[in-house]
Amino acid sequence: MNIREIHDLFLKCKYLSIDTRKIEKDSMFFAIKGENFDANTFAQEALEHGALFVIIDNPSYLIDHRTILVQNSLETLQELAKFHRQYLKIPIIALTGSNGKTTTKELINVVLSQKYNTKATVGNLNNHIGVPLTLLSFTNETEIGIVEMGANHKKEIEFLCDIAQPDYGYITNFGKAHLEGFGGVEGVIEGKSEMYKYLIDNNKLAFINLEDPIQVEKSKAIKTFTFGINNSKADVKISSIEANPFVIIGYDSFIVNSNLIGLYNANNINAAVAIGNYFKVDAKDIKAAIENYIPTNNRSQLLKKGTFQIILDAYNANPSSMAVAITNFLQLDSLNKIMILGDMFELGNESQQEHKIVVDSLCNQNESSVYLIGKSFFENFIPNEKLHFFETFEDFAEYLKMNKFKQESTILIKGSRGMALERTLDYI
Repeated sequence: MNIREIHDLFLKCKYLSIDTRKIEKDSMFFAIKGENFDANTFAQEALEHGALFVIIDNPSYLIDHRTILVQNSLETLQELAKFHRQYLKIPIIALTGSNGKTTTKELINVVLSQKYNTKATVGNLNNHIGVPLTLLSFTNETEIGIVEMGANHKKEIEFLCDIAQPDYGYITNFGKAHLEGFGGVEGVIEGKSEMYKYLIDNNKLAFINLEDPIQVEKSKAIKTFTFGINNSKADVKISSIEANPFVIIGYDSFIVNSNLIGLYNANNINAAVAIGNYFKVDAKDIKAAIENYIPTNNRSQLLKKGTFQIILDAYNANPSSMAVAITNFLQLDSLNKIMILGDMFELGNESQQEHKIVVDSLCNQNESSVYLIGKSFFENFIPNEKLHFFETFEDFAEYLKMNKFKQESTILIKGSRGMALERTLDYI
């Protein structure tokens, strides 16, 4: 069966699933092999749960005409997504970057949805499986698609662009993320810039932040639409930005009061403003959309617990995002500041050096008590009355059971996803 015939079957289905635990009636189920399981074994179960068709790549699990045998289920999912993208012919905005991808994607979505029927990547389903699932969630009613792309190795963004074939692209920034996979910062820049190469080769358009010299340099050969802060060359001029703690920006005679914390979120907002402007969304609607957006999923959330004000930014961390989070926190006009910082993962040979840089940067500050958690921070232990080191979260939790933070403190919680530092909330 060729991909066009599979697409015809897909159009008869209401949903697509790769997980029988979440399957819905009238779905198409793709049996994709994982490291520890073979989803072909769930073919019968998928049909029993209401799947109309099941895509398998193991002939041992052929049941009847509802099971479609292919060479490779994952590759077929990717081919189907590419075919569906071409079938719909809708404008697609793709974005990647080291930090801020998901927040920026959500901001773009809420802004554009003021005028268009939009559909965007759910959560951070941004890899070789997530991007196809996103594309296959678009329908004839979708007017603009927004696709987040993640990568931790070179050639991944190139591959995802080939599937999604975006008409527009935006790279949030080039930072110290996934250094192990990319082989260093230059590798990060090269890998993320694969999106620019796609846009150049296909005569598409990039949204560019003129405050970022790497974006400016790498996009010289591309059609661009730009934004900048008081920059006369920018297509969209941001007149002012501030944060204490929430970001406030000035744009087109409007003041936009966001619910996002930290100056590091300003460019995420600015990008959404610029893209909304490009697609002719009214300025007052852009303002309303951003002001009504509330971050979730441990991303720069401002929480209250008792007398504590907590900035929960525990979804992810790398050297770039950690540095700006610390800088922003130290600039806050608050008394009794406390930082709870967890290890940064996927740094490879750079890990010890990057954790040492964080520790060294905190040694001479006197505004905040700092709790550093994880093996990488613990390996950089130095005696300092403001710095407290814990090898594991469990060690830190035991400390909190015996030692209470001062009331009316402002607390930053920041670490890589694997550290799960949101658990701290259970102990304060």
